[in-house]
Amino acid sequence: MRRRLLAAAAVAVVAVPALIDTVPATADRAHPSVVSDDPVDWTPHVLDGTVWSLALVGDTVVVGGAFTKVADSSRRQTYERKNIFAFGLNDGAIRTFAPQVDGAVYSLAAGPDHSVYMGGAFKTVNGAQQRGLARMSLRDNTRYGSFNARVNWGDIRALVSRGERLYAGGTFSAVNGVQRLGLVRLNGETGSVDQGFDARLAGPGLKRVRVEHFDVSPDGNRLIAVGAFLRSNGADRTQIAQFDVGGSGAGLVNWYTDAFKPTCMKGFDTYLRQVKFSPDGSYVVVAATGRASSAQKLCDSAARFEVRATGRLNPTWVQRTGGDSLYAVAITGPAVYLGGHQRWFDNPYGTDGNGPGPGAVSRPGIGAVSPGTGKALEWNPTRSRGVGVRTFLVTPDGLLVGSDTDQLGREFHGRIGMFPLR
Repeated sequence: MRRRLLAAAAVAVVAVPALIDTVPATADRAHPSVVSDDPVDWTPHVLDGTVWSLALVGDTVVVGGAFTKVADSSRRQTYERKNIFAFGLNDGAIRTFAPQVDGAVYSLAAGPDHSVYMGGAFKTVNGAQQRGLARMSLRDNTRYGSFNARVNWGDIRALVSRGERLYAGGTFSAVNGVQRLGLVRLNGETGSVDQGFDARLAGPGLKRVRVEHFDVSPDGNRLIAVGAFLRSNGADRTQIAQFDVGGSGAGLVNWYTDAFKPTCMKGFDTYLRQVKFSPDGSYVVVAATGRASSAQKLCDSAARFEVRATGRLNPTWVQRTGGDSLYAVAITGPAVYLGGHQRWFDNPYGTDGNGPGPGAVSRPGIGAVSPGTGKALEWNPTRSRGVGVRTFLVTPDGLLVGSDTDQLGREFHGRIGMFPLR
C-alpha cells in the first residue's frame, strides 16, 4: 500500500479551507503515464450503498450517491453522511460538508466560489423544496437560494459546468416549467433555462426520453449525449447525438452512427451508459451494457468514435467483454480506463456464463485499454465486481474510482479508491 505523511490527518473531520478556485475543465485531464495499480491507503470509505458521482472543487473531492455512513481511512471513526460528503484530495480528511439531501445524488459539477452543483433524485435540500438540482456552498453547507432550478419529475443523471453555463441531463421533461426533454442548459447563477438551447430529443415508440450521460468537449464547443432517444431536431439519431454548443443554441452536427441501432436484450431502451471526450477533444469513447448476443453488436462494449469526422461513422475500435456490462469510462491520453462488472477484455467470442473466448484476458471490474487500438493494457489492479464502477474522476495526481463494492487493488477500499500516478 502507498502511504503519505499526511495520511494521519484523515482521522479528523476538518472544515473546508477558504480557497478561491476556478471551475476546472470537465473533460478528463491528460496524464503522462498510466496510473499505478496500487491504490493509496488514505482515502476514506463509504460503508453502504453506492457512489454514483465525484467532482473536484479546489483541493476538495465531493462524493455523491446513495449511502448513509462514511469512515476515515483507518475505519476507526464513522460519520453520518447521507448521499453526499467531501474529503481532502491530498490527505483524505473528511470535511464537515454534510447537507441534508433526501434522495440519491447521481451527478456533481464544480461551481464558482468554492461551490458544487448536484443533481439526482432528491426533492428537498436542507429542508427546502429543490427537486433534482441544487447549488451548495462547500464552506458552510448552505444551499444557494438564488439558484432556483427544479425539474418537474424524474432525476438529473449528468451535469457539466462551463463558465456561466450549466448543462444537465436526465429523465425530466421540463425545468422551471419550460419543456426540455432530457437535456437542458441553465444559467449557473440563477438556474434559469436558456431559452435558445433545445436539442429537441424525441423517442417515437419509447416509454420516455432520457439522457443517460453526456460530456462537453475541452474547448466547450461540442456536446455529445447518449441515452434513450431516437431523433434530435427531426433527424435520425439512435442513442447518441453530437451538438455544436459554442453559440446560443444546440446545433445538431452532421455526425452520426448506425452502430447502436441493433437492439440488445429485450428491456433495454438504451444500452449506452457513459461517454467521454479525450483530453484533446479529438475522439470520444462510449461504454455500454446490454447483454451481448453476437460479436456484431455493440452491447457490453466500449467503442471509440472520431469527433471531427462527418456523416455516418463506424467505430474506430470496439472493446468487447463477452457479455458483461461496462458503466464508466475515463480518458487520460496514455489510457482509456473502463469500469463495470466485467470479467474479461479482448473477448469478442466469449459469452456470459460460458467462460472466455480465444484471446480474452482477465480484467475483473476495472481495466485499461490502448486509446489507439482498444486492446487491453497490462494494467490490471482488479476489484470486487458487484454491479460495477459508476464513476471515475481524473485528478492531476491520479484516478479516483467510485463504485458499490469494497475491494480495489486487492485491498479494502469502501466504494472509493485512488490510483496515483507512478
